[in-house]
Amino acid sequence: MSLAQLHYTSASAGDDGVGARFTAVGGGIPTPVLTEAEKLLGYEPPAGAPYHPTNIELRSFPETFSFSELSDGSHLLSRTVALGGSGAGHFHTHAVHLPAGTRLPGDALPITAWRSPSWASTTPDSGTPDRISALPASAAFGQEALNDFAVSRSPWLATVFADLRRVSEKPSSAQLVLVERQSADVARWIALAGAVLPPEHAQRLTFTTYTRRPAHSPHQVIGVLPDDAHELTDLGFRVHLCAGRVPEGPVADTWAETVARVWRSRAPELFQAAAALPGEPFAAGPLAFTALHAGIALGRNGRAAAADWAGERPYALNEQQMHRLTTALTAPADDRSASESASVARLLAALEGRAPATTTAPLAALLVTEAVRRNDAALALPPRSAFAEPAAVKQLADGLGPELLAELTPEATESTSGESIGRLVQLLRIARLLDMDLTDRLPSVARHMARTLLASPEPDSVPVLLDLLDEQFDVRTALLGELDQLALGAPSAVEELLTRVALPFTGAQALPHLRMCAEAPRAKEQGSDRIMALHTVLRAAGFSPFAEPLVLRTAVALIWGDATPTAGEARLLLGESGSDSHRTAGTWSHLVDAALHAPSDDEEAAELAHDLLRCFPQEIGTRVRGALQLLDFARDVRSGESAPGWPDRAKALRSRAEPVEPTVLEHAYGALAHRLLARDRPDAELYAFVHSDDADLIAAYGRAARHGDILARLRSDPAYVADCFTVWSAHPHAGRAWSDTRAALLEEVLRPVVRGLSSSEVTAVEKAVEYTGSSRTAEAFREWNRPTTFGRRLGSRLTARVRRKDESV
Repeated sequence: MSLAQLHYTSASAGDDGVGARFTAVGGGIPTPVLTEAEKLLGYEPPAGAPYHPTNIELRSFPETFSFSELSDGSHLLSRTVALGGSGAGHFHTHAVHLPAGTRLPGDALPITAWRSPSWASTTPDSGTPDRISALPASAAFGQEALNDFAVSRSPWLATVFADLRRVSEKPSSAQLVLVERQSADVARWIALAGAVLPPEHAQRLTFTTYTRRPAHSPHQVIGVLPDDAHELTDLGFRVHLCAGRVPEGPVADTWAETVARVWRSRAPELFQAAAALPGEPFAAGPLAFTALHAGIALGRNGRAAAADWAGERPYALNEQQMHRLTTALTAPADDRSASESASVARLLAALEGRAPATTTAPLAALLVTEAVRRNDAALALPPRSAFAEPAAVKQLADGLGPELLAELTPEATESTSGESIGRLVQLLRIARLLDMDLTDRLPSVARHMARTLLASPEPDSVPVLLDLLDEQFDVRTALLGELDQLALGAPSAVEELLTRVALPFTGAQALPHLRMCAEAPRAKEQGSDRIMALHTVLRAAGFSPFAEPLVLRTAVALIWGDATPTAGEARLLLGESGSDSHRTAGTWSHLVDAALHAPSDDEEAAELAHDLLRCFPQEIGTRVRGALQLLDFARDVRSGESAPGWPDRAKALRSRAEPVEPTVLEHAYGALAHRLLARDRPDAELYAFVHSDDADLIAAYGRAARHGDILARLRSDPAYVADCFTVWSAHPHAGRAWSDTRAALLEEVLRPVVRGLSSSEVTAVEKAVEYTGSSRTAEAFREWNRPTTFGRRLGSRLTARVRRKDESV
């Protein structure tokens, strides 16, 4: 194959300062190619170049060696050098044109033509140069010279090759700029890249070893002198100051890092060996495997890549290769990571059944060691079959046992609140794998696992925990037993846990509290009858509250939670389970709360209070006893069984119950007030009440008088109207509380009722007032009932005149 040549120079021989032009063009080069090439073939001397450079100075000028892609898919390989003469801008370019789809003779890489003896620095005499059939390489890129250069650029190797990979895989990505003091060093970088990049990428890589205007360069790799690097601030450039400060930090490209280690080891022949192995271009695995096989130490990412590559194709490796890889992977290393260990675990799984135990045992030992020492809960443990013999297991247990047991001591598990379930599961599996006896450690481990589960179990740890419970019966028994005990104190938390984690407790263990927690959601979904739900939950426990009272505590907590049973529910609970069960279970306090917090109109509360005072005389404290006695007093008042002295009794009980619950006070005072509003009330109790000057009790009377049943009776019974008028118009000086209340009742309750009565009904009221009171009382009622303000004042005076007689009521 032969290539057309062209020459482009700033001036022909003998001219002084003539503009650049083509001076010789081979046949077959299209005119558009020349037009496009002319924009690429110029040359600008370095900054500070002398106007009349000497020959020695000219030799120090950078040389531009470029491989450019043209718009028609063809390429131009060119070499430009500075010339002498007046002015520093003289140059000569010699180039060859590679049509689209063609390469250099012998598929040589473009960079191999650097300083080839075929390049000319002058235009040939004939205007049409012959086609060139070869560009023999110079001795500039000998293998030792490249090795020396690579070692000298060790700090930049990984970062440069990471960007070389980027621009090769995606030509539209940021351009790579190499800042070197010599253009020859840029060429050496290109030569390093040519030895590393996959052939297709190396052939297509465009570059220039020198330019003053990198922002206008179309090449993927651009060489720049330090003086021209200041303008490279655009995000479109990946700049490497190879003549400046050493880069810091790791490179997140395993392939590039491995390439750097191979170059630093002066072993570029490994690149070809790795290319012969299966794998995608730029895959780190083949190169990492080849490097490890050759004895080159790699970092954790490189080792992981080698393990992953071998694990994907274990059939491709012979026993010797696998042994050497295993030796390299298990060599001591301080930088081993969780991802590397995971790669080793995948390799070990792939080798199962394919490699002898003598090969897999070191990998298995490494994984177990890493699992114990690196706290990697996600690391897959090896099977027992991976070890060569029991002696290897015992040796590993002797070495790791103290560390493992130290992490599983009661002190360690109790003090490490953040220990994950996954970590404990892994340690238990390791102990089983190494035949270690954990009998004395298991209770504290199970306790810690149970508490961690209740607190906040990690979602990822639940599947591995369930697998462990299937694998290790003793762990399952201990953990479920601990959860059953915790359910006694925190049943709602265990109930919530069981909705997320399907623990297997269907075996022979009793686990009454755990079973109730599992049944509670279904029981509560069946309806609003909480007593029926309680029965369902208790059946799930398998124990009667009479035989095991503590199940009653769990059941009550599950069904009612933070809520309080109603008084009716509490009476059923007490009647069904008996006081002894509630006393032992501690649920008697829930029954007391039901009585004390029942609505004031719930008459079941008083009945419940009566039962509680009888059933729990020793348990109930003084204040609570007083509150319950207030409720019991209300029960007696309603039934007519209360001894005389109601107001005094109410005040005495209240003083014992302070601070009394508002509902209890409303219940007791309301019952007393309703009883005093009855026609058959004891007059002595009414008198004592009126003169008690108890503001709360009298206010309760005022509220009761406004109750619907009292108003309905007033509207239908003239005699009751007369009775109320007689009482409410009496004892005006019994005290401020009574005075204000009776006046309000007369005006706000009785007057609207009387105004709604017919004339005959009013007459009946007058007769009843006279019959139950006196003629003066009847006169007072008539005056009170007059519609004028004067009448109301007169009525009040008349009422006052008859108060002495009415005080006997």
